[in-house]
Amino acid sequence: MGGETGDGGVAESNQLLEDRANSYQTLEGLTMKGIRIAESRKGFLRCHFVVSNLITVNGNWEIGAMATLIDAVGVTAVYSLIRHLKGSVELSISVLSTAKAQEEMEIEAKIVGGRGRLVSVVIEVRRRSNGELIALGKQWVAKASKL
Repeated sequence: MGGETGDGGVAESNQLLEDRANSYQTLEGLTMKGIRIAESRKGFLRCHFVVSNLITVNGNWEIGAMATLIDAVGVTAVYSLIRHLKGSVELSISVLSTAKAQEEMEIEAKIVGGRGRLVSVVIEVRRRSNGELIALGKQWVAKASKL
C-alpha cells in the first residue's frame, strides 16, 4: 500500500487499514484483501480495490462484504483526524448498481461534518473504469470520551 501521508495521524491510520486488510483470519481481513491506498490526508481516504471471490451465485459483489469495506474505509478516514474513536454508531448504504468479480473499484471517504462527539463521513464506491457510482455510504462515528 502506498499513498501520501504528510503527518503521523494519516500514517497511523494508513497502517491501521493495512493491518486490518492483512488479518486474513477475520471477516474484515477477508473482505479487504488486496485494498490499496491511492491517496490519504487528514479526513480523506481514497483506495482501490479489486472485487475478489466474495460474490453471490450471480457473480455480483456480496453486499455484506461491500458494507464491511465501506465501514472500514469510513472509520479509517475519521481515525486520520481523530485517533480516539469509540466506533460507528450509524451506517446507511444505498446500493445503486452491482459489481462483478475482478472489477476494480475506487472507494473514497471524506469527513463532511460533525456535531458534539459525532463525526459524519460520506463513502462513495465507484467503478474505476468509468466512474459509475455503485454505492453511497453515510456514516456517523463517535469519538471516545476523555479519561
